[in-house]
Amino acid sequence: MRTFTLSALATATAVALATGYPAATAAPGHDTGATSSGAYIVVLKDTAPAAAVAGEHGRAHGADVGHVYRNAMRGYSARMSATAAAKVAADPRVDWIQRDGVVQTTAQELPTGINRANGNESSTKAGDGSGTVDVDVAVIDTGIDLDHPDLNVHTAGAKNCSSGRSADDGNGHGTHVAGTVGAIDNTTGVVGMAPGARLWPVRVLNNRGSGSWSDVICGIDYVAANADKIEVANMSLGGAGTDLGNCGNGQDAMHAAICNAVAQGVTFVVAAGNDAQDAAGFTPAAYDEVITVSALADFNGLPVGGAAPTCRADVDDTFANFSNYGADVDLIAPGVCINSTWKGGGYNTISGTSMAAPHVAGAAALYLSTRPGATPAQVRSALQSAGSTDWNNSDDPDGIKERLLDASAF
Repeated sequence: MRTFTLSALATATAVALATGYPAATAAPGHDTGATSSGAYIVVLKDTAPAAAVAGEHGRAHGADVGHVYRNAMRGYSARMSATAAAKVAADPRVDWIQRDGVVQTTAQELPTGINRANGNESSTKAGDGSGTVDVDVAVIDTGIDLDHPDLNVHTAGAKNCSSGRSADDGNGHGTHVAGTVGAIDNTTGVVGMAPGARLWPVRVLNNRGSGSWSDVICGIDYVAANADKIEVANMSLGGAGTDLGNCGNGQDAMHAAICNAVAQGVTFVVAAGNDAQDAAGFTPAAYDEVITVSALADFNGLPVGGAAPTCRADVDDTFANFSNYGADVDLIAPGVCINSTWKGGGYNTISGTSMAAPHVAGAAALYLSTRPGATPAQVRSALQSAGSTDWNNSDDPDGIKERLLDASAF
């Protein structure tokens, strides 16, 4: 049995459990009503020795001291009774005392890829809280984090064709793809191209990100069985192979399976591959029936170029230096330094044509959400027609300037 690895080029592995843009919900000195009983912040006069006063209050009034502040302010945090708090407040070295409050992250990031593909200009205006997209997208990958709070995972539709006991993601790759397709527009984390889309986890790759053709066909077969519900399938994976024509020509079962699923109305979006070679030598990228996506290097979500590299070396607004190319590529989309959801309820920034494809899958979902009768061929034509040529292809090996994904019209 031949095996292959998914087409991901991970360049940064740090996982952040929050967005990096935290904002307090409680204003200083304001009791939100959600404060911890007995928890206080004591602000001292500028001349008071913070550690000494905190220690003294602890001994004299039974204050259980937590943090001691010496630089941004003089003071400390502590748990104590209301009676003790009143006594502490009466100390002339104390400027004021307030109840402690609850804070949480509230910021939501508009990832650079969503911005560059104009997902924030679509009818759903990703990032403005305008609602969710009523559409179903299958992620044929390593699975999806089934309880990620930033994803609308259709757990009842989960399918595991690989090892393990469920479609839960033990690698992270599938969850990252899922977030770019449809992370929820909920003021936290990130937002996807088709915010809140129902995401079907179809696990065909193991925790190492590898699997067999037979596992992938199992996933495609499952999607075909649910073609009356699933509009789009994303396959950010691939291996060596060519398009034999005629839907596999009696020799390529995966191609035949995809052709049958496409004939039932499912639009398949696939990654071109990360080998800096012609995509004609890799499947499913080489298949004519799918939408094959190469990767754009974009570091700030804006056209023109000139932005400094972030997570990896490349030139802003140019063909990604790892991306496959060739006549089989239908569209180009952002695929470098993409921040998205990750396993364990987290977030991660990685690169690859695996990251470019779900931008297109999300845009296809947007298109189909308002045009439910469109065929896969019509979806591809619409995406290509809407695409722009506003990028620099001077380093594209084949000289073909693919259309850059632009979802603003959807």
